Order: sequence, then C-alpha cells, then structure tokens
Amino acid sequence: MSLNVVSATDWKPLWPGGAPGTMGTADQDVPALLAFPAAKEIANGCGVVVCPGGGYGGLAMDHEGLQVADWLNKRGISAWILRYRLGSKGYHHPIQQGDVLRAIRTARHHAAAIGVAPAHIGVMGFSAGGHLASTAATHFDSGNPDATDPIDKISSRPDFAVLCYPVITMDEQFTHKGSRRNLFGNDRYHSPELVELLSNEKHVTSKTPPTFIFHTTEDQAVPVENAIEFYSALRKHGVGCELHIYQKGGHGVGLGGNNPVLSTWPARLEDWLRVNHFSTN
Repeated sequence: MSLNVVSATDWKPLWPGGAPGTMGTADQDVPALLAFPAAKEIANGCGVVVCPGGGYGGLAMDHEGLQVADWLNKRGISAWILRYRLGSKGYHHPIQQGDVLRAIRTARHHAAAIGVAPAHIGVMGFSAGGHLASTAATHFDSGNPDATDPIDKISSRPDFAVLCYPVITMDEQFTHKGSRRNLFGNDRYHSPELVELLSNEKHVTSKTPPTFIFHTTEDQAVPVENAIEFYSALRKHGVGCELHIYQKGGHGVGLGGNNPVLSTWPARLEDWLRVNHFSTN
C-alpha cells in the first residue's frame, strides 16, 4: 500500500466482530490498524505500532502517523498506525488502554506473515499517543491462555517503547490537562484513583521494556518533566533507556520537519534501535 493512497478499507478493525464498549459503527467507534510492511528486500524483522497524538481528542495522523510509518519503512521497519478511540467521541479509560494492548497482540499475531519477528515489536507514541504508548509499556499483560479468541492469548507487552514529547503523568502540576480530561471524562477528572493509575511513571518495573524518549525544554504544552520522571523511573528499575532533550523547539514537532537541529532526533532513535539489536540495518 502506498503511504500517499490510503482508503477507508485499508484500516483493519482490531475486533472484526465489534470492539468492547463500542457505541456505534462509524470510524470513530472502530479501533483499527493501518499496516505498512517494510519492503522485503530491506525488511529487518522489526515492527512498530504507532500511536499518533492529539490530546486524546483527535489524531495527528499525518506528521505523527503516516510520515512516521514512511520513515520506519525506509529503514526496513514495518509499521502499524493505530486508530484508537477518543475522549472527544465519548470514550474514556479503560477504552484506550484496551485498544493499544489489542493492537500489540494483533501486530504480534500477524508479524510472521510480513517478516516481522514477534519478539521485535515495539510501540511508539507522540504526545497523548506517548501516554498511550507508555501505558502499554507499564500496564501490559501476558495474555489469557483460556481465551477463545487466539489473539487474546498473546502477550500485549511491547518489546520496546519510543516516547516522543510524551504525556506521562496525570499529576496536576505537570500533566497536559486536556489529555487528562479527555482520558478521564469530566465526571472523573478529579479522581485520585485514576491519577494514581494512569501516572505511568509510578508503574515502571524491571519488566518495563527498553525505552527511548525525546522531548524539548521549551515545550509549553507538555512539560519536559514528563519525560524526565519516566526516564528516572526506568533508571531506578534498571531498564535500558535513553533520553534526548533538545533546548529549543515547541510541541508537536513530529520528526522535526525542516528544523536542522530537531530533525536530528530520528537519527538518534535509529542508533538506539541498532544498539539494542531491534534494527539490523
């Protein structure tokens, strides 16, 4: 499939029979994956589920989705873009968590068919998509061996995580309040239980997968403390991790665009994937 020609039928529902908790059959009610397998001649066995940002209210599908899939494909890495359900459409936690974990199971289920190693499947997210990716990295499970659906038997643990200017904490001081409101819903916005549960820096363990983090000091939408706190938690638990903080640059920069400095961060990610043996190119 061409990155420039995407039709509605290219999206594959995560639950063909209907998603748990769905409120309709429109695209906004149907969590789905858009697959971009790497070309066979350069494929290196690595795959990534990509979570675009948008404050849990929208999806930045171009610069945090399609452009990212293109970048990954050019490096021999297969990609699946995740269309997850949104707070702006009436969906709140735990719907999004269920969507991303099902996406990782689904990618792993189909991995071998497109030349991806089931143990080399990561999750990558931007902004609120970074929160969703960090949720997958901290709230995964090993699968349900008694499930009737074969996909539900598969582990939802990502093998690595890539977090780009991520929302991490739900603590009032440093969270992105719009993301928190969309994720929690207005009636649960002040829920201390949800703040604790979804402040993902508090749920890092030694089993959290290796993680690469990119952020900027000048980010006025999502404070850089989100990245720092998650990195510190990873270090505390002995998880392999790398953090790049650029002094200049705002929020939502994607791959860096035409900025000669910010556009260097993807190369650091490429190095990290190679050092950790997820990418062999």
